[in-house]
Amino acid sequence: MNKQNYNSQGKESMFDEHFITEQLSNIGNPLEAISKVIDFELFRPTLEAKLQNVNKKSNAGAKPYDYVTIFKIMVLQRYYGLSDKQVEYQILDRTSFKNFLGFKTGDKIPDEKTVWLFRENLTNLGIVEDLFAQFEKYLEDKGLILNEGQIVDASFTVAPRQRNTREENKAIKEGKGDELWQDHPHKKSHKDIDARWTKKNGEKYFGYKNNVKMDNKSKLIKKYEVTDASVHDSQPLKDVLEESDKGQDIYGDSAYTGQKQEETISKYQMNNLVNEKGYRNTPLTEEQKENNRKKSKTRARIEHAFGFMEQSMNGLFVRSIGIKRAKGIIGLINFTYNLFRYEQLVRIA
Repeated sequence: MNKQNYNSQGKESMFDEHFITEQLSNIGNPLEAISKVIDFELFRPTLEAKLQNVNKKSNAGAKPYDYVTIFKIMVLQRYYGLSDKQVEYQILDRTSFKNFLGFKTGDKIPDEKTVWLFRENLTNLGIVEDLFAQFEKYLEDKGLILNEGQIVDASFTVAPRQRNTREENKAIKEGKGDELWQDHPHKKSHKDIDARWTKKNGEKYFGYKNNVKMDNKSKLIKKYEVTDASVHDSQPLKDVLEESDKGQDIYGDSAYTGQKQEETISKYQMNNLVNEKGYRNTPLTEEQKENNRKKSKTRARIEHAFGFMEQSMNGLFVRSIGIKRAKGIIGLINFTYNLFRYEQLVRIA
């Protein structure tokens, strides 16, 4: 009986890493594509201005990891939907991650605690908002944000579900959540008293909302506001509109109708192209329905952004506790979306 011959597994060589990197590039490496269009050094001044020595009382001890490198880990987490522990493992395991971060085999990799602490500092010091605004200005200076119309919408961001008693939930809804579990501090630290339940189209959601305003032409997010999931989509409208929106068209679904919303839109002298809403005993006319269909062709462009977050970025969710941390993570999600959308725009230009 003849022995089957199999393909040889090969031998190690000094050029292995080069060949692997080349193969990843040929297949299509999104991290390499991002690195080609954006120099993350752009964000160093902002990071260093607020983070340098934020936790150190002296220069003794180990030197901190490079801020830009750790910030790039934040991008990896959001794009691939990784926990702190998972991202540490993947950096150790994946060639594409190492190349993106500039690590070599044998380098000391930031552990999950370092990653968590860095994100805490970004959140507590408001640096996520600063970086988002800086990148939005960078995109505008590049002529990519055209300001020829804005689209507003909101998407749910799911948080870990809480298992509370009815009495505990009642206290939380009444704004007394901070008074609970005083004699169990460890348990209290795992309780999210900011997230809320809501229902839409027959489905229940627990967590937060990512309320965004998107540039119509470029599909880049210009501004965002984070609320708990129970807040109606229309309420944060006043927080996402700004002076630069004056005179532009504004698109949104029928959730953005109502007197207060119309007053906000009028305040910024915007052309109101929000879908009209029918009411009991006052249904939409055929003409109104046709107008809504025409408007929806533009309004639906924002669904592409949320679709990218849900699919390419592995879903809209937070593993954290509390709205402050949720704001930091959702801000990083929006930043990462803009980063990859920018790469697409450059590539197809």
